Amino acid sequence: MRNDASFSLHIPEPDARPGGIPDFSHLHLQPAGATARPAPDTSGIALRDLPFSFVRVLDEDARAVGPWAPAIPVETMLRGLRAMMLTRIFDDRMFRAHRQGKTSFYMKSTGEEAIPVAQSLLLGAGDMCFPTYRVLGWLMARDYPLHDLVNQIFSNEKDPLHGRQLPILYSARAYGFYSLSGNLGSRMNHAVGWAMASAYKNDDKLALAYVGDGTTAEGDFHEALTFASVYHAPAILCITNNQWAISSYSGFAGAQEAPLGARAVGYGLPGLRVDGNDFLAIWAATQWAIERARANMGATLIEFVTYRVAGHSTSDDPTKYRPSDEANHFPLGDPLDRLKRHLVTLGHWDEERHAALTHELDGQVRAAMKDGEAIGTLGKSKPPVSEMFEGVFKKPDWRVIEQRREMGV
Repeated sequence: MRNDASFSLHIPEPDARPGGIPDFSHLHLQPAGATARPAPDTSGIALRDLPFSFVRVLDEDARAVGPWAPAIPVETMLRGLRAMMLTRIFDDRMFRAHRQGKTSFYMKSTGEEAIPVAQSLLLGAGDMCFPTYRVLGWLMARDYPLHDLVNQIFSNEKDPLHGRQLPILYSARAYGFYSLSGNLGSRMNHAVGWAMASAYKNDDKLALAYVGDGTTAEGDFHEALTFASVYHAPAILCITNNQWAISSYSGFAGAQEAPLGARAVGYGLPGLRVDGNDFLAIWAATQWAIERARANMGATLIEFVTYRVAGHSTSDDPTKYRPSDEANHFPLGDPLDRLKRHLVTLGHWDEERHAALTHELDGQVRAAMKDGEAIGTLGKSKPPVSEMFEGVFKKPDWRVIEQRREMGV
C-alpha cells in the first residue's frame, strides 16, 4: 500500500543566480541597538534565544548605539582602520601578482577584514588564533613583516616556512597565529584541545577559532562543539558566514533553516549572531565572550554575518554562480567604509588623512613586493632542497639521514 501523499526532496537554492536580482531578506537583520546584552556569566541554556537576534552597534549614520556599544579608545580604532586598509591594499597587489605569474595561488579577504582585525587587537599576546585563509588581517593588526608574507607567497628562498606550506597558508606562533590548513574544520578541534590544555594547566590563555559557513555541516565542527561544551573549554568559536563556501551557497549548510549561531543551543553553549561588517559589534561580541571565558563559563559560538566580495580564490570565477553585482546589494555594507565613517563622525578622521594613509600603505606594500621580487618570484627562486629534511623529527632517524646522504645535501 502507498500513502496518500508522496515526498519531495528539498534542494536548497540561492535567492539569485547570474542575471538575477540579489535578495538578502532571508538574513532577518535587525537595527543597530535592538538586541539586549545579557550578563556574560548567564548559563548557556538561559541564552537559547540569543542567536535568533542580531548584535549590531553602528547605525545608518555611523553612530554607536545600544547596549552593546563598546568603549574603544580612538587610537585603537585608528589602528584597526589602518590594518584593514593594509589588508585590502596587500590583497589587491597580491592578486595582480598572481595574474602576472609571480605566485601560484592567492585568496583575498575583501569585505571580511573587520573580523580578524578587531579580534587580533582585543585578544592577548599569549592567546592563540586558529585561522582560516581569510584572516590575514590578524597578522596585519599585529605588524607581521610584509616581506615575510611576500616571500612566502612568492615561494622563494626566503620563505619563512621554507616551502612547507602553500603560499597563503601562513603560520606565525610568535603572533598568536596557529598553522593554517586548507582543511578548515580540523583547526576548530585543535583550538578546543588547545583551550582544554590551557584550562588543565590552570593557565590564563584562551583559543579563538574560525570556520566558514560550509564547514558547519562537517563532523569536525560538531565534535569540537561537543568537547567545548562538556569540558567548558575557554574558547571563542567563530563562524564566518560569508554566504558562499566556494561555489556552494550557505543554504547547503542549513543557513536558511536557522541561524548558524543557533547550533550552539543543542550543546548548551551561548550563541551570538553578529554584524560581521561592524568593527564595533565584532569587538563587543568578542569582549563578551572573553569575559565569559574568564569567568570559567566556557566557550561561546559566534556567527559573523558578512559577505565574500571577491572569488573564493584565484582559481574561482564567482560570476558563474552568483550575480555579478551581488556585493553591491549586501545590506551590511563595506566594513572598512563603515569604520571610516564612524571615525569621521567622531571628528577623528577625514578624507585627506585617509588618502594620505592609503598612499603610505600602498608604498609599503610596493616596497615589500620589490624586495621579494629581487629575491625571486615563482620558479625563479626557492628554498634549498636540504630544508625538506629539517623539522621532520626532533632527532633525525636513520631514514632521514640516509635520504639526505643520497640527495647529497
